[in-house]
Amino acid sequence: MKALVLAGGTGTRLRPLTHSSAKQLVPIANRPVLFHVLRDVADADIKEVGVVVGGTADEIRAAVADDDSVNLDITYIPQGEPLGLAHAVLTARDFLGDDDFVMYLGDNYLRGGITDLVADFRRARPAAQLLLAREDDPAGFGVAELDAAGRVRGLEEKPAAPKGDHVVVGVYVFTPAVHEAVRAIVPSWRGELEITHALQWLIDQGADVRSTTHAGYWKDTGNVADLLDANRVALESVEPLVAGDVDAATELVGRVRIAAGAVVRGSRIVGPVAVGADTVITGCRVGPYTAIAERCHVEDSEIESSIVLPGSSITGVGRIEASLIGRHVEVTPAAPATHRLVLGDHCKVQLSP
Repeated sequence: MKALVLAGGTGTRLRPLTHSSAKQLVPIANRPVLFHVLRDVADADIKEVGVVVGGTADEIRAAVADDDSVNLDITYIPQGEPLGLAHAVLTARDFLGDDDFVMYLGDNYLRGGITDLVADFRRARPAAQLLLAREDDPAGFGVAELDAAGRVRGLEEKPAAPKGDHVVVGVYVFTPAVHEAVRAIVPSWRGELEITHALQWLIDQGADVRSTTHAGYWKDTGNVADLLDANRVALESVEPLVAGDVDAATELVGRVRIAAGAVVRGSRIVGPVAVGADTVITGCRVGPYTAIAERCHVEDSEIESSIVLPGSSITGVGRIEASLIGRHVEVTPAAPATHRLVLGDHCKVQLSP
């Protein structure tokens, strides 16, 4: 079995952060979302992985090459334009050959991985096996209609009146039967080849399409709120570690992970918190569910429930909460009752009166 990981999307919902960076490389718990996906693939005993890439291909290649924990046989597959999930399957046809494969969206985070899904598929080997999750409000998702045996009888995209509460998660397992299906469908109103249409084509042809329901946490990290929520959940499983230099004036409470090379002085850190390598924290209060990446500088500030990307500095700021701070950002205080802003396109800013 092979894996096809999709990392070619543009990440419009995470702009301005993704104007110049791949959305799949935004970290949760100081580890890019894409690396969580690759770990799940490896845990399912899959070694051959095709990564579909677009305009951020060079950045993704470099990030994977720099990470010693990624021990997979990776082939990069250029996709000229992101024209739908089924189009990605067409693009990867030569790599996939006649092998079964998992297709995994590179910006999804699953707690518990995909081993159960792959095991279910290997036992019965249907034409397709979908990963589903139950949602209280399924109308905003792709919804699967199931029979009593858990077989998929129909799929609807964001229906006004859902026929159930099982929604489609961004992980699928296919036999080579899917290749005929993706060739048979036509673009949707969005101009894309939809994988749900290919699956419906298989169902209409009488193919066996089954499902596995994921009981754990799942999140599409395509927007800031969901990214922060995934970061919170990922940090809950972080193992405490103090590999950096922490002085006696610092108080560490709960699950706190300080990477090698980090320096912490005169601060209070309440976990779960992850601090990256070569980051310096001085005179700060760092609250729960915060991930500060490598090579950052945080001084005389308070931060909680936030993600700070590599190379950024925060100095003399009273309190930051529920924020996503990009790479090489400088955050400093303004003069009283003033705001001085330099903002990129599509920013959203909240200021106190």
